[in-house]
Amino acid sequence: MSKEYYRRQIVDKRKDIIDLREDKKKRSEKKKKDLDYLSQRIKSSSSSSQKASYRKRKIDVRENFKKDVERIKDKIERLKDQISNLRDSVKRAR
Repeated sequence: MSKEYYRRQIVDKRKDIIDLREDKKKRSEKKKKDLDYLSQRIKSSSSSSQKASYRKRKIDVRENFKKDVERIKDKIERLKDQISNLRDSVKRAR
């Protein structure tokens, strides 16, 4: 394959990394909004069972966010490895 092919692949992978970082940022903002909402619900709730339910949801939101961030980080690392391999291919290509 030509060097140009590998270079285009590298550019595409970099775009994917940028998209994943943006996704991570959006998820972080959503997490913040969700946690703020749940905090307000906990404060305004009069029933202890409702408060417990909101606290559990708050914990679930945090855990889901951690899992999502880890998946995104793993995807980014895989893309970086692919870019590295593509760079090696560019060096070998004629």
